[in-house]
Formats: sequence, C-alpha cells, structure tokens
Amino acid sequence: MIRLCFFTKNLINRRMNFLAHLLLTHDDESLLIGNFIGDHVRNHELPQYPVGVQQGVWLHRRIDTFTDNHPAVRECLKLLRASHGKYAGVVWDVLSDALLSHNWDRFHDASLEVFTARMYEVLERNLHHIPEALRKRVPLMIADNWLMKYAREEGIEFTFSRLQLRASQPEWLNGTTESLRLHYAALEEGFLQFFPELMTHIATLRSEMKA
Repeated sequence: MIRLCFFTKNLINRRMNFLAHLLLTHDDESLLIGNFIGDHVRNHELPQYPVGVQQGVWLHRRIDTFTDNHPAVRECLKLLRASHGKYAGVVWDVLSDALLSHNWDRFHDASLEVFTARMYEVLERNLHHIPEALRKRVPLMIADNWLMKYAREEGIEFTFSRLQLRASQPEWLNGTTESLRLHYAALEEGFLQFFPELMTHIATLRSEMKA
C-alpha cells in the first residue's frame, strides 16, 4: 500500500502507509513488528528474527500483493495517474491512510488517538527488532505523530513536501490535496470496497498460519 521511502532510488519500491499496515496486525505484537519492518528486511535476513516477526514480514508482502491487484485500487490509481504519473502509487498510499483516518470508526473500536498511542508504545518496546535505518526514524515518527498526520490536509501536504526533496521528478507530487478533494468521493468509494476485503483476506491468512 504505502510506497514512500526515505531514499530516492527506492521511492516507488517501499511503502509507508503505516496506519493501515499496523491496523491489520495490531493485536499481535510479533506480527505487528514484522509487518512494520516488512520493506526493510531481505529474505536472507529473515532467519535472525523470531518466527512471529518472520510471519509478520510475510503478511506485509501479502498485504502489498493483494492491494496491488485489487480492482478498486487500480481504478483509484487511474484517477491519480493523470496528475501524478509514476508516483500515483505513492500518492494513493498516503491518501489511503487519510481515507482510513476519516473512516476510522468503521474499522476499530478505540479512537484513532488511543490506537496510535498504543502503536508507538509497541514500536518503542521492540526497537531491537527494527532494522537500523528504520529504527532511527521511529523517534521522529512518534515526535511528529505520523499516524495522525494524514487525517488533516496540512499533514498530507507536509508529507509530500518532504518526499519531493527525494523524488527524481518532484513536480509529480504537486497538488496531492487537490487530487484528494477533486476525486474524494471516488477514492473513498474505492477504499471502502477494497479495505474490508483486505481485512478479511489477512484474517484468513492468519487463521491458516495457526492451523
């Protein structure tokens, strides 16, 4: 889902829709950490992690695969591609977290504020399992409250202003909040078709892992 990255060369290969990923595994600390670090762990590095964390990495990849192939997501990307070109996936990832924030009560009983505070506690408690490049950014994530940022337009604009510093074609990341406003109804409809199906898919995979 979130294809944001901290390094230019990988900008469209990694994701940063942390809120959606964390929600999908929030009730299992090991799975949550594996899901959180999924883009930062190579296959040959997996054996150094506990089994639960390895399973979380595997789930992270299944989440991304399901997302990339979902018809509703593909339709949303078509809407965004005209204004954002090759970065349409980056834009969708951030906007999907915004849409999740706007519809939070549909998907979780605790408030978004309470949920994000719990997630930060789990991340701080498991810093030893987080690869160094990402570990250094966890304090920034918490200090800037990234998980809450996408609920507001100014947070979205700030995120993309930072990404533009690393993008090879930063002009394609202009006007992201305008895209959200222009296509809001269609993007929200697509998200609300897609995300419940993703939740069901991941719940099924988790049940199969336990079997």
